[in-house]
Amino acid sequence: MEAVARLSNQPTSPRKMRLLADLIRGMDVEQALNTLKFSPKHPSVPLEKLLLSAIANWRMKNEGSDVIEANLYVKTIFVDCGRVLKRMNPAPQGRAYRLRKRSNHVTIVVDGRAKANQN
Repeated sequence: MEAVARLSNQPTSPRKMRLLADLIRGMDVEQALNTLKFSPKHPSVPLEKLLLSAIANWRMKNEGSDVIEANLYVKTIFVDCGRVLKRMNPAPQGRAYRLRKRSNHVTIVVDGRAKANQN
């Protein structure tokens, strides 16, 4: 059984968030958490919290199962563009430059790997 967690309107550009999402896609959960914990990029903190939320959602769906026994991994993770706040920045000679403050939506799906038959 897979579990989903979503993060909406995170005030980070989608490009920066996708760098971390591509890094942990397909990893085991423990390895992905360690990667995010020691990553110097600033979107790693909300992404780590989102992954912990997805693990908690999986535990609620599969009560009685242990995360380590299930071999949880990040099945899919994708980053979509969120709203863009448009602001004006003063420029020389009375002009104004447009400043676009981007945000994103992140979705993580975690699932347990199928155990190989040991015959």
